[in-house]
Amino acid sequence: MEQHWLCRTEVLIGKENMEKIKNATIAVIGLGGVGGSAAESLCRVGVGRLIVVDNDIVDVSNINRQILAVSDNVGQDKCDAAYKRLKLINPGVEVITHKQFYLPDNSDFLFNSLYRLDAVVDAIDTVTAKLDIAKKCYELSIPSISCLGTGNRIDPSMLCWGDIKDTSGTGCPLARIMRRELKKRGVQNQMVVYSKEQPVSGINIGTGENGRHSPASCSFVPPVAGYIMSSVIIRKLLGII
Repeated sequence: MEQHWLCRTEVLIGKENMEKIKNATIAVIGLGGVGGSAAESLCRVGVGRLIVVDNDIVDVSNINRQILAVSDNVGQDKCDAAYKRLKLINPGVEVITHKQFYLPDNSDFLFNSLYRLDAVVDAIDTVTAKLDIAKKCYELSIPSISCLGTGNRIDPSMLCWGDIKDTSGTGCPLARIMRRELKKRGVQNQMVVYSKEQPVSGINIGTGENGRHSPASCSFVPPVAGYIMSSVIIRKLLGII
C-alpha cells in the first residue's frame, strides 16, 4: 500500500471508508477539554470538513486539560487556535470557524442550507443549547453525540457511551435534566458520553462570584471523553454501530 499520512488508518478501515470520512462534514460545538480533543481526533482520522464553534479565548487555566491550550496562545480565540492546529495536522482539511456561542435563537448559522451536516459533536456546558442541538439534529436526522459532565472526575476508565436512557441511576444531575427535558421535547434517542464515576469534591476551591466556582478538572478525563465522542461518530457514519 502506498505510504501517506493516513496509511495506517486505511489499513484499519479500508479505502472506501476513508473516502466516506474525507467527504464528511462534522461540526464540533465547544472547543474546551472535550471538544478540542474531539476536533483534533476527527482531523487526524481524515475528516474533510470541520466546522468548529466557540466564542471563548484560551485561558491559562485551560492548559491543564485542553489540547488546544499552550503557553504561547493564551489570550487567543479558541477558534483561531483550532484552525491553526488542525491545518498543521492536515493542510488539506477545510476548517470553518464560527466565533460565537451556540444559542437556540442563533442556530441558523449552523443548521442552514450552506452545510450538509453529516454529524454534530456537542461539547458545550449550557443545558438549553445542548437540548436545542439534540432536538434539531433529531428532527433533521443528523447523527449527534452530547457530552455530559466530565468535571470533578479523575478516572477516565469510568467513561461510557450510549443512549441518554442508559444514564439512569448514574447520579449525574446533568443526565437527569437531559433525560427529562429531551422526553418533553419528543427526542426519542440521543447518543451521549457520560461517567459512572461519582464526582469528587474539590479541595481549596475558594468562592467565586455569587458563591459559584468552576468545576475541578484534570488532564485525563475531558480529552478521553472527546476521543470517545469522535470514535462513536465515525463508527456511526461508517455503519459500524
